[in-house]
Amino acid sequence: MKEVVLITGAGGMIARELVKKIENEYEVRFLTRKKRQNNDYEWDIKQGIIDVSAFDNISHIIHLAGANISEKRWTDERKKELISSRVDSAQLLLNTLQKKKIKLKSFISASGINYYGTKTTDKIFTEEDDPGNDFLSEVVVLWEKAADDFKEQNLAERVVKIRTAVVLSEQDGALKKMAPTIKNYIGSPLGSGKQYMPWIHIDDICSIYEFALKNSDMNGAYNATSYQHTTNENLTKKIAEVLNKPLFMPNVPSFVLKLIFGELADALLEGSRASSQKIQDAGFQFEFPDLKKALENLLQKNS
Repeated sequence: MKEVVLITGAGGMIARELVKKIENEYEVRFLTRKKRQNNDYEWDIKQGIIDVSAFDNISHIIHLAGANISEKRWTDERKKELISSRVDSAQLLLNTLQKKKIKLKSFISASGINYYGTKTTDKIFTEEDDPGNDFLSEVVVLWEKAADDFKEQNLAERVVKIRTAVVLSEQDGALKKMAPTIKNYIGSPLGSGKQYMPWIHIDDICSIYEFALKNSDMNGAYNATSYQHTTNENLTKKIAEVLNKPLFMPNVPSFVLKLIFGELADALLEGSRASSQKIQDAGFQFEFPDLKKALENLLQKNS
């Protein structure tokens, strides 16, 4: 009999790809706002409503739910939504486990590499470093605390937090936004371009979740980022190189991004490196650690 894995954030790019990796070995169920298929179960975080039958015989939860950080300007209302979509959703899961008296084998939660703060520095951060003191760092700290509650409340044998870098995918996210502008000769680095951009290939982030699911020795936080570091400028140039397109445009000035995006611009204009040594020491091997090869795999699939 297959172990049951319940995944939140069913509509996200990681959930869509992850299920392909694990569906043969596990019974996969999704929590989603609107039921579309047989293994979908509805929930409404704001209303605190959840289909409790989704929890029957489950062994693992992979918590990927969370509003997109870079989708909208950070108004006070949006900031509340970014936190609530992560923290209140976890609390709803926790409350349901308590009511049904279920103890999980594992609770595996998405987290963010922004834990260390939105800043550009020469330091390479490890999981032992303290959190930053800006809004994104606050979001991640609250996110991880909500995950740790499952261990503290004795509702999961272990909790794993995946501090995720920028996920490169041809289907969604940063690469999907950057590639068309470069194809149309209007792509350019942001601000100084010297800010680091921790990144990871979509296949590797999904493999990390699969690895965390199967490796019962994993506990705590892990940086999910390639060990080949890059800057925003270098990433832009590499995309142009892979697409065989020139870069004509000057860098987008910082003040323009701040006018357009407000406080969110800081997340685009600043960034530091993070070490992936801990996940490698656990036995994980990256398939796409090299940026150019990762981009070739993603951008040349349909060419």
